Amino acid sequence: MIKDLSNVDDDVFIHDDVYFKINPELGKHIAIDKGVYCTVNVSIGSYTHISPYVTMIGGNNGFFECKGFNNIMAGARIICSSDRFDGSGLFGAMIPHSLKGRQITEKVVMEEFSNIGTNSIVLPGSILRKGVLLSAGSLLMGDTEEWGVYKGNPAVLVKKINGDKIIENAKKLKDVEQLHYGD
Repeated sequence: MIKDLSNVDDDVFIHDDVYFKINPELGKHIAIDKGVYCTVNVSIGSYTHISPYVTMIGGNNGFFECKGFNNIMAGARIICSSDRFDGSGLFGAMIPHSLKGRQITEKVVMEEFSNIGTNSIVLPGSILRKGVLLSAGSLLMGDTEEWGVYKGNPAVLVKKINGDKIIENAKKLKDVEQLHYGD
């Protein structure tokens, strides 16, 4: 559910069973599949696909940004805010603020061409640099290196790829779009 569809382009597909607590900022050429659930501020760049049953959570102060040419595969979890579990107070969504312990709330960013694999988890403050792949079932905590493939729990760099062909093809796609749409 998006409360205001007036700024959504015709080439953006959003399944009826999608929930955004806060209206997202949306680029062009986006597909958001069934069961996506988002409680944070979100900016989704052009040429992004969000597969079924992805969650982006962390409340009104959380922020998640996809800069474009991104894929988030089925069942992935992006967490923008979490309890610290450090003995500073009670924890959980139903605890009054005056009794609540410390939380960590930090922006999660996916730079262009980065991808999150099926059933992966991304924790607050994580940055997927340009071209990063977080492999299926991995847990990302923190920063990454451009064009790196990360795998495991916690995710570690397992190899680097050359992104030249990816960038070249994205430029061709943008040039074709310019010819057809004048954008």
